[in-house]
Formats: sequence, C-alpha cells, structure tokens
Amino acid sequence: MHRFLTLAPLAAASLQLGFDSAPLSAQAPPSAERFTDTLSFARPQYRSTYQRRQNPPVLIRNATVMTATGSEFRGSILFQDGKIVAVGPEVGTPPPGTQVVDGAGKYVTPGLVDTHSHIGVYAAPGTQAESDGNEATNPNTAEVWAEHSIWPHDPQIPLAIAGGVTVAQILPGSANLIGGRSAVIRMVPARTVQEMKFPGAPYGVKMACGENPKRVYANLGPSTRMGNMAGYRAAFIQAEQYRQRWDKWNTERKGQPPARDLRAETLAGVLRGEITVQNHCYRADEMAQMLDLATEFGFKIRSFHHGVEAYKIADLLAKAGTAASIWADWGGFKMEAYDQILENLALVTKAGAVGVLHTDSPDGIQRMNQDAAKAMYAGTRAGLAVTRDQAIRWITANPAWALGIDHLTGTLEVGKMADVVLWSGDPFSVYSKAEKVWNEGWLAFDRLDKTRQYKTDFNLGHGEPGVGR
Repeated sequence: MHRFLTLAPLAAASLQLGFDSAPLSAQAPPSAERFTDTLSFARPQYRSTYQRRQNPPVLIRNATVMTATGSEFRGSILFQDGKIVAVGPEVGTPPPGTQVVDGAGKYVTPGLVDTHSHIGVYAAPGTQAESDGNEATNPNTAEVWAEHSIWPHDPQIPLAIAGGVTVAQILPGSANLIGGRSAVIRMVPARTVQEMKFPGAPYGVKMACGENPKRVYANLGPSTRMGNMAGYRAAFIQAEQYRQRWDKWNTERKGQPPARDLRAETLAGVLRGEITVQNHCYRADEMAQMLDLATEFGFKIRSFHHGVEAYKIADLLAKAGTAASIWADWGGFKMEAYDQILENLALVTKAGAVGVLHTDSPDGIQRMNQDAAKAMYAGTRAGLAVTRDQAIRWITANPAWALGIDHLTGTLEVGKMADVVLWSGDPFSVYSKAEKVWNEGWLAFDRLDKTRQYKTDFNLGHGEPGVGR
C-alpha cells in the first residue's frame, strides 16, 4: 500500500497521467571517479541516479520576475534543456516548439529550497512504521545516513511540490549530539531515493545542541550541556586521529589500509571540508560555544538550524560565515525556544549574516512563501527595511548557499538550473499559490492540469474520475 501509482513503473506514469517523465538518455550518470570515498578509495557509494526529465523549451512572458539577485521587473524568462537561457524585460525569439506561458498578472521566482525537512524519514501517515528519523541508540550516530531511511513514496512530497519547493535537505532527527548524514534531494516523483538525490550536492551532518540530546540520554549521558560539549569534542578527537591514519596511508600506500569506521569517516569528512555541518541549536550561548568548537577542530559550521536566539549573536554569525536557518514565528514551545522574536530573520540579515527560512514541518513546507512574508513584514514594522529581494532570497538563494548548491540553483540567472515557479499572484500574498513548478526545466506540477499533479495511493477514491487510478 501507499505506493506512488504514477511511479510503478515510471513508463506507466507517462501513460496514466500524461507526465513526460522519461529521463534524458544523453545525461549519463557521473563516473565512479567523482564519487570517491571521503577517505580512501574510488568506489561509488550510493551515488545519485537522478536524471533530468525531458521538456520542451518554455517561455514565460509578461510576468513580474523576481530573480533573487537584486532585481524585480516586468519581463520574461526562457529555459531550455534544463537551463535558463534568457531572463529580462526582453528575451528575444524563442526556438521552435517552445511552450509559451502568459504570465500577465503573475509572478516568477526561483524554485524554493528548504534546508530542514524530515519528509521521507518521518513519512505520512505518521505511524511507528514510518518513524525512521532518529537512530536514538547512541549520542553519536554519525555513521547513519538519512537517505537510507527516506521513503520516496511519502505522500507529503507532492504537497511540498505544490507549494513551489524544488529542492530540500532531508535530515536525521535531533535526538543525538551527532545524528548522521543528511541528503539533498530534488522534489520529483521517483521509485528510489537515489533517483531523487541532487547530483554533486555535498552531504551534511546533523548535529544537535541543548535539551534534546541531554533529555534523550539523561540516564546514560550526556545529561548536561557541558556533557554535550564533551561528547562533541571526544567524537572529533577520534575523527582527527582516524583522518590522520588515512592521510598517512593515502600518502605512503604501505601495508594494509586502516580499518574503516563509518562513524569516524563521516566526521573526518567534516574535518576535510567535504561534509557541511548543519547544527540544530536554539540558544545564543550554545551557538557561540559551537563556533568555538569548530575553531578548535578546524571546521566550519555551515548553518545553525532553528536559531531562535540567532539575533543575539548575528554579528558572530556574519564573522564566521555561518548561516541561520530559522522560522518566521515559531518559539516558546520549550525553555530553549523562549526568547523567540518575530524580527529574528530581519536582524540576522541586517547584521550581514546569511538568513534562511526553513520549515522543519511537512505543513510549513507547503507555505514557505507566506512564512517569508511574515518575517519580512515583522522586520519592516520594526523599522529594519527588509527588501523584497532579501525576503525572496531567504527561501531561494540563501538556502541554496547553505546546502552548497548555489552555483547551480537558487536564482534566476542564465546558465543556472531551470528551477522555476509561476505564482498566481504576488508570492508574499496569502492569496497567491504556486500555479506551475518546473524542476530543472521539467513541469513537475500544474495547478490547472490534474494530469500534472501526481497522486499516491492515499488519493484513491478521491478527486475526478480516473485520476490516480
């Protein structure tokens, strides 16, 4: 039960719902050499098998275009073969066979990017059978990978796509000091998680401060915040030693290679700068401590997640080059979230740090544009003069940077991947909805065409006759 009817097999999907879902045969999987182990050998490890789907060239004209690069204008965007080829007030003559979309009265933005989601690892309908996000068996479970829990048939995925989301980072939960590797996925129909993995996106490692690990491990330790810190340090000391052993063997190639240790291997990837750190942390003092930890062991924290008190150390975040992935208005639900303020994102942005709006919610991921609007207007009311471009960047360009894929997606620029959303109106209006969503140039969702709204088994017996059957 609960399989994607439009996915089994994918060839049947294009017949059932009219999806052009066959991947491009010309886009071969990357070579094994690109997928080297973080430490030792050139064997592919669970590599992405994602391939771009075919779609004719698309021209959206007469729309208000928000590029997330500092400009908003009335104009057009043309994309072909998965890439943006022209964007501006005028884009010239489109190639033959181009699908022309009238955007009059509508808005175009980059596809939305969520840096913090548990879709797939905490799949609907939310029973114990679908609870695969926390390997709560040790304070340090750096050896686990979220992708090995992700259920690509989670019925929450098409709902996120309908909200304009094209890319998301799927994280382990926050029970542990070090919870394991994240996976960056493209929000597309798929049979396997490997068919969703964003090619070339670096892994992240989920770390967690504060109440969660000390509550979960109160009887075993750590049971205090100082115990938390000691646990991080012990883990990185071991990883440092492991990395040094492998570095020596890689240089000398004498004797047998060191024994692999999946836990230390992930953290050694952090020390090498190959794996980003995505750190669940609420309080300002703890975020500052974690920045000190990163300095001690010579790595960077890419983004603090939740960061309810990020505004208190916004200058430190800017100096460290660490993003703050935070909510628009969540707070007060536990003591470490007590000092939440609505101006958090605006203050972080004003200080010059990278502000990111994340969701941590299968409901919130459907309305990221509305949350960005709430945060923007809260800043404006406080006199912080948040621009519309800054606000759209909170859910596009900035999260793409936090995931290490901003050179590929997150803005509407020539040469970038054609991750594009056409909104029915101003995306900062509560009345506007994502009307069409293109994922690397492929029409993944069309609110006006039910054959472009793929269904799961949960939809059986609902909707128009024949749809989802």
